[in-house]
Amino acid sequence: MEIVTFTVADSNLDKVRQLIAALEKVPTKLYNDSFFITWRYPEEYIRAVLYAAEAMQRLNRAGKSLRVFDTGLGISIFRDKSTRTRYSFRSACNLLGLMTEELDESTSQIAHGETVRETASMISFLTEVIGIRDDMFIGQGHAYQEEVAASVEESYKDGILAQRPAVVNLQCDMDHPTQALADLRGMIDYFGGIENLRGKKIAMSWAYSPSYGKPLSVPQGIIGLMSRFGMNVSLAYPEGYDLLDEPVEAARKFAKESGGSFEIVHSMAESFKDADIVYPKSWAPLSVMKKRTELLRAGKNAELKELEQQCLANNAKYMDWECTEEMMKLTRDGKALYCHCLPADITDVSCKHGEVAASVFDRYRKELYLEAGNKPFVIAAMILLTRFPNPAATLRQLMERDLDRRLAQ
Repeated sequence: MEIVTFTVADSNLDKVRQLIAALEKVPTKLYNDSFFITWRYPEEYIRAVLYAAEAMQRLNRAGKSLRVFDTGLGISIFRDKSTRTRYSFRSACNLLGLMTEELDESTSQIAHGETVRETASMISFLTEVIGIRDDMFIGQGHAYQEEVAASVEESYKDGILAQRPAVVNLQCDMDHPTQALADLRGMIDYFGGIENLRGKKIAMSWAYSPSYGKPLSVPQGIIGLMSRFGMNVSLAYPEGYDLLDEPVEAARKFAKESGGSFEIVHSMAESFKDADIVYPKSWAPLSVMKKRTELLRAGKNAELKELEQQCLANNAKYMDWECTEEMMKLTRDGKALYCHCLPADITDVSCKHGEVAASVFDRYRKELYLEAGNKPFVIAAMILLTRFPNPAATLRQLMERDLDRRLAQ
């Protein structure tokens, strides 16, 4: 099954028709449901998101209105700092015609002990989608998202809610699906098609950062997604910086099924050798993240501070894990695509010593920003697939309606 890829030079609506036709062939069961963990879905669900996202991206480039809602809310809950994902969610909701509102837990009744079950229902009376980012605490983030989804499902079945809002994972402790799928869309465009990714080597590598406590969800999402498409996935990290077992086992399974490969190495240089794509990104050791969650739950701030210092000292042992010009020379023809979820820790720019050399980052800035620009459409695709029983027909209606998003001059 070939995915038609978007290029600025070829933005005609015939490609949108092909994408809609392809979407019709991959029916999903996401309607009135949520979108959580990529590796737990059949490949058809992943392809459906890719088709819908690209179709909407093309229609938007053509200046077409994508409003599918006349009224309704998109509610976001961010339990961690965010720039790209926060505004991508707002952009996606606005693109589809939804007004957005962000729940501030400190100013809501949550601060007075309101339950998740009650909060979920109270914010959902006219809500179509709830986007949640809860990525810092192992064993909690995804569980919270599932609790919100179960709560709105219950209220919908009880007739309290007129519609069952979708819950979209904007990042949790396990996966960052909107990021990984935006990255995949960028790779598809860069290499000219999803089938062209087959046989390509991607190095998902830990990199040094002068901060601690960074989530594991990005590397877990990348290995769990790219391994499905015949890629040779090389996961690199220093001893002790392991990931959760579930995404690692999923990557092994998908690599075997797709004809690709999956390996774990403990050398950035080994991972980068002959790589077509590199993704150097810091994350905290799994053991540290588990301990951090325990200390936070117990309110042991002094021990938490001590853990932070221990982790920073351990990170400092691996300052040579940096994506430098010398490291890039090890890649295929010295020209591997550099990827990052952003913001990157750029040496001598955002920090004294970080994940990537300034010269490497600057050389790929255009590709990085284009990659980030895919995220609003990936989120919009998830909303479309969860809120409409026949998303292909909905996209076809949008195209046939032929309504420009701006008045003609």
